[in-house]
Amino acid sequence: MVKYLAKSINYIAGNLMNACHIFMSESLVNLNRERIIDRNYFDYIRLATLELISYEIGKNAVPGHVAELGVYQGKFARYINQYFRDRKLYLFDTFEGFDSRDLSTERNNAYSGGVQDFSGTSIASVLAKMPFPANCIPVKGFFPESAAQIDERFAFVSLDADLFDPIYNGLLYFYPKLSKGGYIFVHDFNNEGYKGARKAVEQFCLEQNLGFMPLPDSGGSAIIAK
Repeated sequence: MVKYLAKSINYIAGNLMNACHIFMSESLVNLNRERIIDRNYFDYIRLATLELISYEIGKNAVPGHVAELGVYQGKFARYINQYFRDRKLYLFDTFEGFDSRDLSTERNNAYSGGVQDFSGTSIASVLAKMPFPANCIPVKGFFPESAAQIDERFAFVSLDADLFDPIYNGLLYFYPKLSKGGYIFVHDFNNEGYKGARKAVEQFCLEQNLGFMPLPDSGGSAIIAK
């Protein structure tokens, strides 16, 4: 009786959460190691995948630093900093919102309107969120010009710049610098509000003869491994 009652509660709660577009997954409960995942983060799948990948990169001693392009207020970057606490974290952003030079491709191809306001941020406020701020290197400016003087290898990169041009240019810049065994996350791959993200991944992977794996996270990310 208890088992059937629990199943009924789970069914009703599951339908309610599904109707509200709330999804939770306590995946890999039988994994024989402690996993530290913030259950308050809005996107469990994205964060849990980052945690798993950070473990593989550490276990395999993949060389290189980590980076995010499209930091905004640093909500995801702080977990990159947490899971890669012994590596430098490069934070690439205008810290002023979309650059007008990236918007013509969006509008000419109807990828997005580019009207979302991401100007409500600053380097100081982002660094205040970081658990290990001493390892963080903010790089303010228009990408990829802002990265012209940086010569590093990378083990993990998050591309969350929303628009076709910065994501495509991010792939062109970071993939050659990605160590074997490294990963690139591209956020918004399956976000119809930013169709340029998918187009950038598809075009780059076609040109480079690469595959990618979509994730069922809330933003519809894609992963490229090396």
